Amino acid sequence: MKTLRRYLVREIMAATALVFVALLMLFAFFDLVDQIGDLGQGGYRLRHILVFVLFSVPNHVYELFPIAVLIGTLFALAQLVASSEYTVMRTSGVSLTRMSVMLGGVGLMFAATAFVFGEFVAPPAEQFAQRLRSQAVTGLVAQEFRSGLWVKDGKSFINVLEVMPDATLKGVRIYDFDDQSHLRSISFAKHGDYQGGRRWVLKDVVRTTFDDRKTNVSTIAEESWQSVLDPNLLNMLLVQPEQMSAWNLHSYAQHLRENRQKALRYEIALWTKIMYPLAVLVMMVLALPFAVYQRRQGGVGAKIFAGIMLGLAFYFLNRLFAHLGLLNDWPPVLSAVLPTLIFLGMAVVMMWWQERR
Repeated sequence: MKTLRRYLVREIMAATALVFVALLMLFAFFDLVDQIGDLGQGGYRLRHILVFVLFSVPNHVYELFPIAVLIGTLFALAQLVASSEYTVMRTSGVSLTRMSVMLGGVGLMFAATAFVFGEFVAPPAEQFAQRLRSQAVTGLVAQEFRSGLWVKDGKSFINVLEVMPDATLKGVRIYDFDDQSHLRSISFAKHGDYQGGRRWVLKDVVRTTFDDRKTNVSTIAEESWQSVLDPNLLNMLLVQPEQMSAWNLHSYAQHLRENRQKALRYEIALWTKIMYPLAVLVMMVLALPFAVYQRRQGGVGAKIFAGIMLGLAFYFLNRLFAHLGLLNDWPPVLSAVLPTLIFLGMAVVMMWWQERR
């Protein structure tokens, strides 16, 4: 049994590695084509594009884990079926349950690798890539902290507490400095509405001005504000919740709850992050009954195509339930767990049906 396990592990890992290489090359090419359109904007040069594509690879590795594992496992098992090796295993007394346990051992290794990439490798790499791109294109230095987004705009520092989906800003602080780096004023606006042409309308503004040794506080109901910020730039500067680590998601969601702000999007992303390694394991178990289903009627190519379709279905189902949960205020755990449970149910039903046959 140890020999069979080692052989199975070797075949699955080799097939999965091959699938990963093909998918990563494809996605890296798509990233390159997408970024070429911005070549020449500001200081964005070809070397920046190549570095951006390189540091985007870890995030693609994490996102593609369930799909690559599913296709790789399907390919390896379909090859065993086509060469009648699977038949020999079954007639030797290896049940589907025993085969699933062996696949589960391999799946645990893949799940652990997915967790490491999702928590420690992909988030900092993606943040570096986005920071490099935004700094090269716009010349801005920006970073997102628990206190919100910070941007340097000429002699001013801008802090935005929250960016709404409609590009409305909440909690805008503007720190203005003079040529000697002395603080001249601090402005706080509750809301900021984009008017086009990088012009904003700030509402409920409280401005504190520092003049010699005097401090003046004024209140302005509404004023126009010209800034380098615009909705497209904000989308580029902000790190998406799906690309943050689980720890950062937990910390930021807790911070939003403490400040009585809605944290549902970050909570859904957190639970999706927690469930993702389990999804890798489920995909491996699903590949077993699917690979041997109608083994005499479907070739290896058909199984690979089916694996791609299943992987895409899982990817879009994850996105669908995340949006539905956000729109309908579903419990975050439910939005994150349902897609994985659906595919796990498919695997269990197909294995039960195979055993009955």
